[in-house]
Amino acid sequence: MTKIIYNSEFLSQLTFEPLSRENWTKFVQLFGPRGACGHCWCMYYRLSKPEYHEGKADDGNKEAMQNLVMNNNPTGILGFYDGIPIAWCAFAPREHFIKLEKSRVHKRIDDQEVWSIPCFFVAKEYRRQGVTVELLKAVISYAKAKGIKIIEAYPTIPTKETLPDSFAWIGLYKSFERAGFVIADRTSKNRPMVRYYTDKI
Repeated sequence: MTKIIYNSEFLSQLTFEPLSRENWTKFVQLFGPRGACGHCWCMYYRLSKPEYHEGKADDGNKEAMQNLVMNNNPTGILGFYDGIPIAWCAFAPREHFIKLEKSRVHKRIDDQEVWSIPCFFVAKEYRRQGVTVELLKAVISYAKAKGIKIIEAYPTIPTKETLPDSFAWIGLYKSFERAGFVIADRTSKNRPMVRYYTDKI
């Protein structure tokens, strides 16, 4: 299939919405029968390792995510092009992501209240077109509207010139840099902690 190259006009037509009861079916449409990747359904960071692997069978992780959404828990932001769901960014209070709270590399650096972005999913035909940066801008706008002061993420700085798509789900540092994030911790050389302060001047 020929790679479709999109331009700034395409990016300007993207729209974004927080995942909710009303657009749950759009999330399911985007993630498809494999739950984005390996029946994850964006539950990897939200569950313990045993619970997550158990949930890969019989739509367990999908049901867990649906329960969060139906109970009005913040989970993330969906991106649309011409009404079609094409992108996803997990976004919720850091304490909602169990694996982050137990991480030695990305442990808390202070007692500030932060919301975290642990992962992304972009439909294959829309990757490498700048969608992630626009999604981050939408997250920033959402955070400002909700009074969220600190956005935190844990992207990768590739050691090679190109990075397979399967390794880009945590986000690329250059995308966060373009969206205005700054490095807050370098415990991991290739997985820095970055932050965006919404109340900065």
